[in-house]
Amino acid sequence: MTEKISNEEKRQRLYDLLQKNDIAMLTTISDNKLISRPMSYKHLEDDADLWFFTLKDTDKTDEIEKDNRVNVSFSKEGYASVSGTIHIVEDETKKKELWSKPMEAFLHTSYDDPNVILLKVEAESAEYWSTDQTVKTVIDGFKRLIQGDEKDKDESMNDTVEL
Repeated sequence: MTEKISNEEKRQRLYDLLQKNDIAMLTTISDNKLISRPMSYKHLEDDADLWFFTLKDTDKTDEIEKDNRVNVSFSKEGYASVSGTIHIVEDETKKKELWSKPMEAFLHTSYDDPNVILLKVEAESAEYWSTDQTVKTVIDGFKRLIQGDEKDKDESMNDTVEL
């Protein structure tokens, strides 16, 4: 039997996993439909809150203004799904702090452009599947599903975290 891990250990595992991922799928709600798009996050806080840059005049900001519930998922290194609320932030100091040359090249503008805004995802809960052996994780998961075998389940591989 595997030992239960503390919520603090779960949070640290989630944080470590998120640090390994740079591209996320940000899912917003539009007219009762879920809309996902790839986004590169700019900053990860200790409490798993995420910061993104975007432009103000986009469908995504319209969706956020109507319903700020979001999900952010990662799958480059392990897998994570973060649920929370997202807020539009127009703080010049924070924009300057998080700005980078690659972001300038991607958005074709500078941080002080009034159309450039920040999005802050306040994480509420997350589920993650962490492993350094992604293929093994998938195969083991299918084996457990087909065989109904729970005895080899490693609790550290998959967990839910309240943030």
